[in-house]
Order: sequence, then C-alpha cells, then structure tokens
Amino acid sequence: MTRLLRLLAPMTCLLLVACLTPTTDPQRLPAGQWSLDRAHASITWQVRHMGLSWYTGRFDAFDATLDFDPAAPGTAQMTAIIETASVSTGDPDFDAELASDWLNADRHPQIVFRTTAIDVTGETTGQVTGELTLNGVTRPVTLDVVFHGGLTNWLEGRPAVGFSANGTLDRDTFNVGNLPHSLVGPTVRILIEAEFLGEED
Repeated sequence: MTRLLRLLAPMTCLLLVACLTPTTDPQRLPAGQWSLDRAHASITWQVRHMGLSWYTGRFDAFDATLDFDPAAPGTAQMTAIIETASVSTGDPDFDAELASDWLNADRHPQIVFRTTAIDVTGETTGQVTGELTLNGVTRPVTLDVVFHGGLTNWLEGRPAVGFSANGTLDRDTFNVGNLPHSLVGPTVRILIEAEFLGEED
C-alpha cells in the first residue's frame, strides 16, 4: 500500500498543479452565466484627503453576474449591484454619515453598474464601459480590466475565472458630498477584485 501511494503521489501532484494553473485562453472556458464568488471579491474606493493621502473605504454587500461567450469575449455582459448602506471605512459613525448624507441610501439603496461595451486591448487586458447609477444619477464609467485566467475550482467543483479592475469617477458628477475639494478631492478611485463561478455540471 505504501509503495502504491508513493507511485501515485507524483501523479496526484501533477493533477493538482494542472487544476490550480489558470488558463488565460478564453476558448478553454465554458460559455454561460457566471455568478460572483463573494468570498473572493472586494470593492474598495479611495478619495484624496486634504491633498495628504488617499483615504480608503469599501462596500461590504454586493453581487454580480457575468454572461460570457469564449468565442466572442468582447460581447460579455456583466451586471453588478452594490448595497449603498454597506459602505464601510472602519468608523461606524462616519459610515452612517456617508450612507445617509453623501450617498442618500434611503432614497437610492443600490448602486448599479451594467456593461455597454468591452474593448479587448491585449491577451489579458481590456476596457469595460458601462452605465453606473449612483446617488440617483446615471453616467458612463470606463474600467481598465485585467483577466487573470480561469481554472476548475476544486473546492467548489465548478469552473472559476478571476479579474482585477480599476477606474476613476468624479464625485461631483454624481452629486456625492458637498465638501470643498481642498478637504475631499473630486476624484474617486475604484479598485475591484472579483472571482466568478461557472454553472455546475
């Protein structure tokens, strides 16, 4: 038995490495709808504080879906929904102020992003443009996206893909906050990390 285990060990290692090595070839990924793996996703934002630093916060409650055709990556469709009141900075009192006074969560409980165009710029890079609805205002926003690849998530028994995205928006355009720019800058950085899980076999 011990000898058999020793013989099987290298094969097992090779199989694990194969399963855990992402492919960046879209043709090797299944088509269909992918759901957000919320345990492996984050949405953070940054604003300039008095010109001294980039103050950082996040949203804790959000979801997204991705419709993907490996034969035509540029036609992918994604919808992301963020619960406005889930804004978080580590300061509960300030979080409540941001939600109520800056983001008007009572009137606009969700922030929504829907893709309208995808421009594939390289083997693993692209630009995603979509309509962002924030604080009751809808404007186009473009994100720079990096595709990290896909593999079979053996913990879930499902295919998985991963992306990073970043972009900026002007808070004045969305009527977010009324403090002067000398205190809080107008530019908001958006930083996204996301993994999606494919449909179960």
